Amino acid sequence: MKRSIFLCLVLLQFINSNNSFAQTQPINAKQIDSLTELVLKTFNVPGIAVGVVKDGKLVYAKGHGVANINTGKKVDENTLFGVASNSKAMTAAALGILVDEGKIKWDDKVTDYIPEFKMYDPYVTDAFTIRDLLTHRSGLGLGAGDLMMFPDGSDFTKKDIIHNLRFLKPVSAFRTKYDYDNNLYIVAGEVVAKASGKSWEDFVEQRIMQPLGMKATAASIYRLKDKSNAIRPHAPVEGKLQVLDIDWSESANAAGGIWSNITDWSKWVILQMNHGKYGDSLKNKIFSDEVHEETWSAQTIINAKALAPYNTHFAAYGLGWFLSDVKGYKQVTHTGGLAGIVTQVVMFPELNLGILVFTNQQVGAAFNSISNTIKDSYLGVSGFDWVKIMHDRVEKGEAEASKINDEVEQSIKKEQAKAGGQFSIEPYLGTYHDTWFGDVTITTNNGKAWFTSIRSPKLKGELFPYKGNTLIVRWNDRTMDADAFVMFSTDMDGKPASMTMKAISPLTDFSFDFQDLDLKKVK
Repeated sequence: MKRSIFLCLVLLQFINSNNSFAQTQPINAKQIDSLTELVLKTFNVPGIAVGVVKDGKLVYAKGHGVANINTGKKVDENTLFGVASNSKAMTAAALGILVDEGKIKWDDKVTDYIPEFKMYDPYVTDAFTIRDLLTHRSGLGLGAGDLMMFPDGSDFTKKDIIHNLRFLKPVSAFRTKYDYDNNLYIVAGEVVAKASGKSWEDFVEQRIMQPLGMKATAASIYRLKDKSNAIRPHAPVEGKLQVLDIDWSESANAAGGIWSNITDWSKWVILQMNHGKYGDSLKNKIFSDEVHEETWSAQTIINAKALAPYNTHFAAYGLGWFLSDVKGYKQVTHTGGLAGIVTQVVMFPELNLGILVFTNQQVGAAFNSISNTIKDSYLGVSGFDWVKIMHDRVEKGEAEASKINDEVEQSIKKEQAKAGGQFSIEPYLGTYHDTWFGDVTITTNNGKAWFTSIRSPKLKGELFPYKGNTLIVRWNDRTMDADAFVMFSTDMDGKPASMTMKAISPLTDFSFDFQDLDLKKVK
């Protein structure tokens, strides 16, 4: 998912530089204010909410900037954001509650609860457990099948998504490799529904949010009781921010649908660091210590390098959480991303420290700059200007992407010049079908070559000649940053018979999994 609705764990190569925020004692409120204001300007982010939890209390909670650049409404500690993939830990906790109640076991077969569940390989189908749904080790590639629920509210139902998993070909052997996945968390949400008799949305609201007093939080944007203090997502187009519509597929709520604010979400963070306990003297319990330990235990190994300044040697995915060692401490974290929104939660249980950063622009460098600076102050790390480091990294990535896009643009102009400003789309016209994504049409629209996805309405745009039988599609929605190569293969008569796709920019979000499509011409 965007910038990883759905975002994977990123291990960064760090560099030394001066840091005006670096210190050997915890950062104070005034310094967090200054840091956040700098981040807003540096990364062109309209609004950010920051929370710091220490020793069981929310010691810093403040909004900065605006929720919507069109209205100028300010962000505060109660402003609602889509937490995106930070929802995954709550899905894992919901299953943990059912484990405590004896209704399921982590290693029960998924088919015991969803008989129609099938993966590409029959052996994998038979062996697949509830634990496997949560641990990104299915053998599917990064973001496989995400186009069924991203970038917009397409017409794929949960039933459709579960059925279509059988058509997604694996890229690695089962349980051998980490590749971040969203669709299997949708299946996990359905296991919650089957085992509890309640929808995933009702279950997490009634069994987790309501007992914790998370009154403003809802399992979906469409279930919010009051949207008057909710952000709008933003994305840059040629350097200028645009307000985005919120097009969310309800099918994907268990993977990334929750909306909350830092005041409410801090209660969830405090519950986590209290091992599932809450209330006066921690006498109440949402889930057991055994369930808590399981969710915070390494399930899938992730490659890690021993990089300064954190001396991280080990990284893994638990059940809904990323886990790593940082300066000798256990770090528990997750990020989340939707179109125009990214969020981050970081916890150090041994320090009883939690950091929350919610933003309404899709550049992950913003939350990393803030969370790294705050955690450095508690870890005693100095000499790292994270705003500068992240800014330099963003500029480098954008320069590389710009170079690629410029080369593509030159190729298009060259091909158009050869054809006198026109090219013949006639050979490519028709309907192309993919077993899990459905139909795509190549047509003409007011004299222009046109690509249209039938089931994902945002994926429509003009086609341009590139090289040989490869065309370029430029999406009408320029906020997506996901233009793609469209590569045609021909039959024995030299006529286009199928097409595959690939994102042009290395910055394109992984949930645009064009590479998984295998579109055959059907008419």
